[in-house]
Amino acid sequence: MARPPCSVGEVRPPPEGGLVEVRDGRPVAPDNPVVAYIEGDGIGPEVVNAARQVLDAAVRKAYGGRRRIVWWEVVAGSKAVEVCGELLPQATIEAIRTAKVALKGPLATPVASGHRSVNVALRRALDLYANIRPVKYYGQPAPHRYADKVNFVIFRENTEDVYMGIEWQAGSREAGRVREFLRREFGVDLREDAGIGVKAISRFATQRLMRKALRWAIEHGNRVVTIMHKGNIMKHTEGAFMKWAYEVATTEFRDYVVTEQELYEKHGGRLPEGKILVNDRIADNMLQQIIVRPWDYEVIVTPNLNGDYLSDAASALVGGVGMAAGMNVGDEVAVAEPVHGTAPQIAGMNKANPTAAILSGVLLIGEHLGWREVKEVVEEAVRRAMRDGKVTEDLAIHMPGATPLKTDEYTQTLIDYIESM
Repeated sequence: MARPPCSVGEVRPPPEGGLVEVRDGRPVAPDNPVVAYIEGDGIGPEVVNAARQVLDAAVRKAYGGRRRIVWWEVVAGSKAVEVCGELLPQATIEAIRTAKVALKGPLATPVASGHRSVNVALRRALDLYANIRPVKYYGQPAPHRYADKVNFVIFRENTEDVYMGIEWQAGSREAGRVREFLRREFGVDLREDAGIGVKAISRFATQRLMRKALRWAIEHGNRVVTIMHKGNIMKHTEGAFMKWAYEVATTEFRDYVVTEQELYEKHGGRLPEGKILVNDRIADNMLQQIIVRPWDYEVIVTPNLNGDYLSDAASALVGGVGMAAGMNVGDEVAVAEPVHGTAPQIAGMNKANPTAAILSGVLLIGEHLGWREVKEVVEEAVRRAMRDGKVTEDLAIHMPGATPLKTDEYTQTLIDYIESM
């Protein structure tokens, strides 16, 4: 296997593969697409390797040799430091931009100190503005009474809000200057020992996210798109997010949508056939709503920080982030990655649950590239594994009678199910 590229001049896709193209805003894949992958840190190499094996098996099963994935390794995180001497080589960014599709393992991010998130840097460099996180029940052990009713997709804005990282440390000269500016220009008094951060939400970023969410809803036959915000308090950021999202819905998608106000004023509370209901919920209430009435929600559109909270809370309803897929998407590039972290305490022990990485790959190949047959066979294999109690240790401890499988054993189990279909 060729060494991953470290300089832009080394960025050469595998010659046996073809490159994904974007036409009229949609990815068009050849029968042998080059898919870049980053193993990641901690358990990343184990779960990404498992995902690649399962996806390859699913493609063979679905297409009988007519199609295949050509994998292209690129590096970030600790392996990039080892191979290239830096956390995120420009070559990796250029390689993913060239391939247009990538599967990424988790990358470590220090808390409260150290380098900034490589995950965030990659998303910003490639303008992956939409973080798409489906939350779905496959029969896994879950603490929620209504786990089997949970089936929605979160569209989280990926470039603004607190993830811009604009902040100044308490007691610093910079924080003092900002504090003095706020006092002098706006009459805002902050404590001298306060850290200060800036929360920015723009019309541009909000509306392109809403467009993507509404297009998803139309393509997937969803009936409800919900805008999550804290506009009752943050009126000019999150309140504006709500207003700008509605603006897209009622102007650019007028033929498809009905707002909640229109639903009751014009339609007697009954959604007309073929229409999508666009409504909104205050952020704290939204966290309650997904617990007590999960069946009311199908697509949820949210600013960055709210979406971070919501997606993890939603994943807990169906058993935790070990089953949570994710994909970061822009207008040209898509990078799929599991929601969970690096779990260094079990790295290299063959104990990690690779399902989230596998389902992230399904999101990339089955949804984004449109190879729906791959999605169907992998999801059915996961359902059978849950039904039969053939799961990794994190799930087996909650399933009486289940025998915990190692990562590689679970991976082979899924492949066996796929091949038997």
